[in-house]
Amino acid sequence: MKKYVLSLLISLLIATISFAQEGMWLLNQIDDLNLKEKGLQIETSDIYNPEKPSLYNAILQLGGGSASFVSSEGLIITNHHVAFGALQRASSAESDYLTNGFLARNRSDEIQAPGYEARLLLEMKDVTDEVLKATKNLTDPTKKDRAINEKMAKMTEAIEKKKGDVDVRIAEMYNGKQYIQFVYKVFKDIRIVYAPPGSIGKYGGDIDNWMWPRHTGDFSFLRVYVSPDGDGAEYSTDNVPYKPIVWLKVATDDLKNKDLTFIMGYPGATTRYRTSNSAAWNLNYNYPFSVKNFSEIINIMDDLTENDPEGKIKVAGLRAGLANAQKNFQGKVDGMTNTNYVQKKLDFEEEFMDWVNSDPETKAKYGNVLKDIKAQYAIINKTRERDDVLGLLQGLSGTQLGIADMAYGIAMEMEKPKNERRPGYDEDAVQQTIDALQYQYMGYFEPVDKAMMIRALKMVNELPAGQRIEGLEYIFDDPSITIEDFVENAYNTSKLNDLEFSKSLFVMSPDEIVALNDPFIEIAVNIYPLTEKNREVYESFAANVTELRKQYIDALYEWQGSNMYPDANSTMRFTAGPVKGYSPTDAVWYKPFTTLNGVVQKNTGIEPFDAPAKLLELAYEKDYGNWVDPELNDVPVAFLHQCDITGGNSGSPVMNAKGELIGVAFDGNYEAMISDWQYDYELQRTISVDIRYVMFITEKFANAGFILDEMGVAR
Repeated sequence: MKKYVLSLLISLLIATISFAQEGMWLLNQIDDLNLKEKGLQIETSDIYNPEKPSLYNAILQLGGGSASFVSSEGLIITNHHVAFGALQRASSAESDYLTNGFLARNRSDEIQAPGYEARLLLEMKDVTDEVLKATKNLTDPTKKDRAINEKMAKMTEAIEKKKGDVDVRIAEMYNGKQYIQFVYKVFKDIRIVYAPPGSIGKYGGDIDNWMWPRHTGDFSFLRVYVSPDGDGAEYSTDNVPYKPIVWLKVATDDLKNKDLTFIMGYPGATTRYRTSNSAAWNLNYNYPFSVKNFSEIINIMDDLTENDPEGKIKVAGLRAGLANAQKNFQGKVDGMTNTNYVQKKLDFEEEFMDWVNSDPETKAKYGNVLKDIKAQYAIINKTRERDDVLGLLQGLSGTQLGIADMAYGIAMEMEKPKNERRPGYDEDAVQQTIDALQYQYMGYFEPVDKAMMIRALKMVNELPAGQRIEGLEYIFDDPSITIEDFVENAYNTSKLNDLEFSKSLFVMSPDEIVALNDPFIEIAVNIYPLTEKNREVYESFAANVTELRKQYIDALYEWQGSNMYPDANSTMRFTAGPVKGYSPTDAVWYKPFTTLNGVVQKNTGIEPFDAPAKLLELAYEKDYGNWVDPELNDVPVAFLHQCDITGGNSGSPVMNAKGELIGVAFDGNYEAMISDWQYDYELQRTISVDIRYVMFITEKFANAGFILDEMGVAR
């Protein structure tokens, strides 16, 4: 039976790879995917060719998501939820773009997307040999890791200092088996062109998030501006629209079931090659801890902003991010539990060890790899409760403590001689941090901030003996002063609610910061020793586990002997698969398309199913324009397809066999929430908004046909 399971696993791996549904592939791996056999009607060199313009030249990384050029005048399309932060920062109670949407009817009306940058890939090349030269004669994993980071920092600095609008990232593949250098052109002037109202762009809200059937018009249009000489400059009224060398054309053929689709974008992170220890850690600790805390913080936000429109706008970005992550993590817990995922991993590892032990040579190389990985997790498990709460105190206890902690940590690092600092700590990086502070304060709402701080300190005080956070006893020692009293006094006396004061901290020495006698700074100073101790522990853990995972991947490759794609890491990837529905449960089959009629059916008039009256009128009158699908006899809204994506792919363009734009990816399905860990051919689907719905909303609902004209779309 074991041999049968093993052969089945390997055959399934090879089969799914050959059909290209599984895998977030590097661009230089596309030629090996047999795409012509699946219906591709263009050459793979039309998709990626570093020697001539090709489709990859139209793809952007935008914030935490993806986007693509769709006109010769720098117009880009992405998701509404990718542009959400820009809309939130530009909104006020009087001009609520989150609720009402935004439309610029001419270039002069386009508004700045505060804090947004876009990156366009210029070059990628393998630099493995150059990076690993830094580890020559080193055996200690932590020293090797530091040497690699220092080498990469020097390599990136050497390129970036030559040109101001270039960003370089050297990305680790296969846990350090390969290093690829990516060079990007950075655009810093992004402006909002059109975003539909929230009742279209977020239709269904948290209820429908990660679910099918889906009826969300999750798209927005923005524009990239550059200086008159073409550099990626900061916002200026003198800037002009960027003229890309490639932009995507909207498909003219109707999309059908089983049609080939492909996606190019920037998936954030996957864990497909992790062991059972990592899976169990996340299932038993990380995901439940996060779900609980995110849910409680969301409830705090909702309670404190229920009757405060301005406050609701302020916290909207953080709330949306937490709600999305909370449902995602809960889906992973459900998926891992329902599929007995950890046990399946253990069974797989048992088969793996049978292979390892079957030969003296493989046993000598890989015999201890799983045992050694397990030992690393045992080390960090000793203080897990304390470290989880410390992380929450530093990251989700409000704006003021977060800034105090960051400022003091940077000051301590910058006080060291330059050659002793960790990579990334220099004057330019500090200035970038100072410049970005304004965006944190755009989301600052003091009642929520206070409540988050109170909650975090109560969690600190509830830690058991042996897991306490040293240095904070003074907050809890006096029984006559409650945590609420302490927090109220801290907010009344601190100046960290002032942006300019906060900026000033980042050019002070540690002693100067301490001398301010600020209550939040006092907390930051007191937890700094533990923070540094933890950093060393987790730095050692990361270095050791990376080295061991590299061995594990070597073993998997040697064992399975098939082509492997690296885990996602926010570098550009390619994925392909057909339009296809799925069966979530017995006797149920989900069709691959939803329609405008479904929007009407879901409408209750109450958020989040509050479709705009004009949209309902267009549906009732069947005023579809050119956007009706002849088979559906309706306007298609969203579709399912077998592309392999994860967070970061939001906003990625979806293309057909001709390389034409057919949609924008925005979600996955709940039944396959463990897709970061494993690909499921039967269940995993990408959910994308159909480009015909995008065109319909833009032309018929927003009366913005001029956008279609710019895109070269007939109407």
